[in-house]
Amino acid sequence: MTNQMELSVVIPVFNEEEVLISSYERLVAVMRRLTANFELIFVNDGSIDGTRSILNHLRELDAHVRVIHFSRNFGHQIAITAGVDYASGAGVVVIDADLQDPPELIPAMVEKWRAGYQVVYAKRLIRKGESFFKKFSAKVFYRALEKLSDTPIPVDTGDFRLMDRKVCRALRQVEEKNPFVRGQVSWLGFKQTEIEYERDERLYGTTKYPLRKMIKLSIDGITSFSYLPLKLATYLGVTVAACGFFYMFFVLFQKLFTTATVPGWASIVIIQLIFFGIVLLVLGVIGEYIGRMYEEVKHRPLYVIDEANGFDVSQLYAMKEDIK
Repeated sequence: MTNQMELSVVIPVFNEEEVLISSYERLVAVMRRLTANFELIFVNDGSIDGTRSILNHLRELDAHVRVIHFSRNFGHQIAITAGVDYASGAGVVVIDADLQDPPELIPAMVEKWRAGYQVVYAKRLIRKGESFFKKFSAKVFYRALEKLSDTPIPVDTGDFRLMDRKVCRALRQVEEKNPFVRGQVSWLGFKQTEIEYERDERLYGTTKYPLRKMIKLSIDGITSFSYLPLKLATYLGVTVAACGFFYMFFVLFQKLFTTATVPGWASIVIIQLIFFGIVLLVLGVIGEYIGRMYEEVKHRPLYVIDEANGFDVSQLYAMKEDIK
């Protein structure tokens, strides 16, 4: 055990020059109290500010620091995946660099991990400094995903967690082009538990998850772990068709047995708008799933690394060795 890295910390980074030094200092302070045998893996997800130079400087100052620079921005979930791929620790912690998730919670995670749990995830009780819309939409999304998915995914949890090496090896075998890491970890199973905490507000900079990225993450989560939208599209189509037939019989009854005037163009236009709107909605749902199938069959690499500093050659290919 003395030669093996005990803990790896994976930190996905995108345009975080303002907070990087503070994040590094707090992480190092926590990890040095826990163990002398640790590594900090910063994954630079195509940042266009001073993040790259800061990370390279930290690498020069501290041998615990490892840095992966992507060739472009591939996305937060893929950055996490890359960090886990190249982590060599017996336990792997995933935490964002923005300090909303406190590094000081890591010792409590390690304690539960050492007690036998293989996944320890952090559950948010309070989300400080976030808008009402973001809090409400996140709450709705997690509960909708819980209802839609066949895999139990804990509500109010992000990617802040500790995973045993065995879990990471299994996660490396899940080859999806649109990864939803927290859902994948839940799908893997293993012995999991939670730690509750209050999420802090961002100290510096702005959120790297605007509405567009939040919507994409939500779609990735739902389409990766539920076929229910496709089933709902079918049920919706049958319901609309049945309503159309009933309305047809109603119109025929009026024509044959009453003197009432047959509804005019307004009702016809309304029905057509509703019908075609539903048709387009159904086609959109089907297209979303087909699009994901198309992404999977192209077999492109999930990410491209421009530069990796601080790794041995054997570490850079640790993923392939672990899968074997």
